[in-house]
Amino acid sequence: MASESHDQLHFVLIPLMSPGHLLPMGDMAKVLAQHGLVVTIITTPLNAIRIKPMIDRAIDSGLSLHLVQFRLPLAECGLPEGCENMDAVPARNLFWNFFEAGSRLQHPIEELLETVEPHPSCIISDRHLPWTAEIARKFGIPRYLFDGTSCFTLLSNYNIETSKVLESVSGSEPFLVPGLPDEIEITLVQLPGHMNPASDDFREFYKKMKESEEGACGVVVNSFEDLEPEYVKEYRKVSRVWSIGPVSLSNDTELDKAQRGIKASVDENQCLKWLNSWPESSVVYVCLGSLSRVATLQLVELGLGLEASNQPFIWVVSRNKTEEWESWLLGDGFEDRIRARGLLIYGWAPQILILSHPAVGGFLTHCGWNSTLEGICAGIPMITWPMFAEQFYNEKLIVQVLKIGEKVGASVAVPLGKQERSVVTVRSGELKDAIEKVMVNEQGEERRQRAKRLAMMAKKATEEGGSSYFNIRLLIEDVISYKHP
Repeated sequence: MASESHDQLHFVLIPLMSPGHLLPMGDMAKVLAQHGLVVTIITTPLNAIRIKPMIDRAIDSGLSLHLVQFRLPLAECGLPEGCENMDAVPARNLFWNFFEAGSRLQHPIEELLETVEPHPSCIISDRHLPWTAEIARKFGIPRYLFDGTSCFTLLSNYNIETSKVLESVSGSEPFLVPGLPDEIEITLVQLPGHMNPASDDFREFYKKMKESEEGACGVVVNSFEDLEPEYVKEYRKVSRVWSIGPVSLSNDTELDKAQRGIKASVDENQCLKWLNSWPESSVVYVCLGSLSRVATLQLVELGLGLEASNQPFIWVVSRNKTEEWESWLLGDGFEDRIRARGLLIYGWAPQILILSHPAVGGFLTHCGWNSTLEGICAGIPMITWPMFAEQFYNEKLIVQVLKIGEKVGASVAVPLGKQERSVVTVRSGELKDAIEKVMVNEQGEERRQRAKRLAMMAKKATEEGGSSYFNIRLLIEDVISYKHP
């Protein structure tokens, strides 16, 4: 990659403190530094732990990267100790407190930017941090928004909002998203929070976020043009956008793959040894995301579906072992029955490491954008189970546009923080059928070949001469144009 300096351009990155936002911005920091930039990424001590090993290795390789940490005023904002990331917020009503605590970082960041050398050339901030607009104005530097979704999602949101189509639809009635290159139908209750009636409590926050975007210079997206060419083209008519991903491909060593995020809850070598014992493309990897808190009865249905599929599987259970859950695992004999072909991981798993193993042949996913991209980069077809945010959009992209996935049948978004009170929405039989369609059927092999072609395209996009590489150069030129008009 290019490493020439650009008159000491200094990019300041401010991520939202949530796994799906922090980790790609950590990867982005490294990718930008590989283009000869000075890059500072700002977060809090507990969040820094999640990206520090990767950042330290990048610094040791000679890149100009800086990781700055500021304390989050938790107690002052009514948050418990250690609540520095969205995956640690114990209740939905406390998300307001969490965003308020994050906004208190504005003053220390401004103090840092007063003295830091070289002077900041731009800010790339998560679009969920509206207060960063004020920092950019104060220092007279351009601000770019980082959006942790795709141009498919951005265009869908924009077209739904501007067309006023929601004024004439009800909750469960499918409607056609207007103005898209493909015919995509969705329902009101599947939409992201700012348009979903189940998330009215966040409406005011989204309004503030939208107002803060007016002075932004454009959007940086963790996607690549060959993945969604028509959606990139159409969204460019709406906003300036730079697709620079998949940034996760910057983790190209076994160590980077194993240590991305918090410390894994399983020994990586043990995990690889288990995977080595299975034939190519035979294992189903199951992970419903770091923010998913699935009700116990729904977890039971998932477990029974995996058992009935007769496929070997790795299942990441993102929750503590409750008494009710333990009672089912042991009392019903599930663990004993699947011991020979199932590996359960509680907490954090080295996802990129697992997905890149040749034994993995299917990915049962919540359709978070990072997981979606990581599945695509590994060339693996997906079994889709969207839950909230833009995940139903991502399912449409995976299943209908890219044709590399099969739905389990989830039909209603369950807002973040309300999942554990939700009822069973997906039955074991539906899960079994979806797994078989991806892992066993002839149609599954067609999906697998398409997924492998997309993986090659993703890699090519990030290499020198690829579209994402070229878009980073264009982004750098854009920042220079503000510095030297």
